[in-house]
Amino acid sequence: MTYRAPISDMLLALNYGAALTETKQAGYYSDLDDDTVSAIIEEAGKFAANILAPLNRVGDLKGAALSNGDVTTAPGWREAYADWTQAGWNALTGPEQYGGQGLPLALYAICGEIWSAANVAFGLCPLLTAGAVEALNAHGSRELKDIYLRKLVSGEWTGTMQLTEPQAGSDVGALRTRAERQADGSYRLFGTKIFITYGDHDMTPNIVHLVLARLPDAPPGTKGISLFLVPKYVVNADGSVGARNDIVATGLEHKLGIHASPTCTMTLGDQGGAIGYLVGEENNGMACMFTMMNQARLSVGLEGVGLADRATQQALAYALERKQGRALGKRDGGPDPIIVHPDVRRNLLLMRSMTAAARAICYGTAVAIDVSHQADNEADRSRAYARASLLTPLAKAFSTDIANEVAALGVQVHGGAGFIEETGAAQYVRDARILTIYEGTNGIQANDLVMRKLAADNGAALQELLDELSKIVTLVETSNDPTFGTTGARLREAIDAAARVSKWMLDNIVTKPNDALAGATPYLRLLSVTTGGCMLARAALGANGDERFRNHAVGQMQLTRIFAENVVMQSSALGRSIIDGAETINSADDAFGLTAG
Repeated sequence: MTYRAPISDMLLALNYGAALTETKQAGYYSDLDDDTVSAIIEEAGKFAANILAPLNRVGDLKGAALSNGDVTTAPGWREAYADWTQAGWNALTGPEQYGGQGLPLALYAICGEIWSAANVAFGLCPLLTAGAVEALNAHGSRELKDIYLRKLVSGEWTGTMQLTEPQAGSDVGALRTRAERQADGSYRLFGTKIFITYGDHDMTPNIVHLVLARLPDAPPGTKGISLFLVPKYVVNADGSVGARNDIVATGLEHKLGIHASPTCTMTLGDQGGAIGYLVGEENNGMACMFTMMNQARLSVGLEGVGLADRATQQALAYALERKQGRALGKRDGGPDPIIVHPDVRRNLLLMRSMTAAARAICYGTAVAIDVSHQADNEADRSRAYARASLLTPLAKAFSTDIANEVAALGVQVHGGAGFIEETGAAQYVRDARILTIYEGTNGIQANDLVMRKLAADNGAALQELLDELSKIVTLVETSNDPTFGTTGARLREAIDAAARVSKWMLDNIVTKPNDALAGATPYLRLLSVTTGGCMLARAALGANGDERFRNHAVGQMQLTRIFAENVVMQSSALGRSIIDGAETINSADDAFGLTAG
């Protein structure tokens, strides 16, 4: 089926679920008017539907190919990328002094979802370039910025992020790629990187790699890691592309999904050393890379939302067309569309509600990041940064978790046809699977939430969030609208559970950290469903008072109720599993069966 961006759903989620309208009233986004936002999103939707979506199946079937160190992308990829850059999409949020449009991340978040829904394998490339732009703009020298940023912002060149090595996956401190200082101020790099997305391709004349490596005299662990810019082709003094650098794709992974996105093994230094340039200070590479990684984590969450929405659209279209069985109580006539069957309806409504909740969390994260940059005083910037830091692991992990759940439900709605590749439903399952691993597995996101984000300020940012969510629930409770059903009660229970478990987490982080970590993943889920449910409720309340969305108000309330009564209601059980299950998880060695005879 053809993808269509759900523009009204997106605008409602942004304006009210993510509180953009309220944020604008507080003095932010002064240059962002509603007409501009709508126009950009509509054009993004057209580009996705007309150019990217038709290539999704082609890329899945054909994939990328490696020959003699050069990667060839799937048919149509080069042409689509040329259209992409010509239309200016790559420059959407780039710094204006280097040719970017300087638009806020909140707007880019919607576009990112659209492009991921249309063709997630394509969208991965500009995602990484955007991260490279952010890292280089924040930490690069003036010389490096002048040489590389304008090309990266326009999309004329693309960027990559190179961390992982065969012996060092998530444990970045164990990397062995080495850098050697040169007399002219450059460096020579030697080593191997694996799982490098778009490490090589044929869409642009140059690729700018951001590579983590270790200097000979560096301290051990992550404190001894530096970040280097390593171009595929060395850039001449006049800015033109020069000789091939000593960084080559020597392998291409055969993957479960995202076949059109080349995942490369990159070898540096086989011919004397890859020429690189220091980004930031020596031994401070992790701080520089995290500038790139944090935005990438939100972008991966948006990929999850996009894939979930695409799977939902296809499942809904199939349920409206596929006729099988009769509605209960019907005695005459032919078979009915399967959407009349309660279990199919339940699956579809769960798919829509989970997608909507994840969308609101991601958009809310983007708004918080924007405010952390726009605020004119340190206190407001710090508060917004703390909110963004708290929401980022939720945006990444919850959105990609539900992408897998929604895609699987989509196959279920299709029945046997969903297990057949020709329908397309199976591709969403395969493509979504990597998202829970990208940019730190979701278990790592949960650990980060507990040990860093929650513990950083002894829960102050979380308490501020819960207070805000509680006010939303009060509005639901006092609305007395029967369409909400028991939404208010379920959300109130979730907030109480989140507060109770958060206190338990804070009490155990220092004294029993393994117990806290044992419950980190369900804790992230608990906070996510609580936050997402309240954001859905805020969107429903907002729609009822805004002429633009009034026709969506009842549907949004129904969707909020579905999520509250089927997903949020799990919060109490999640809380019990966190507190009661910690000791068992850390002591049940015999349960592995390794000690049995």
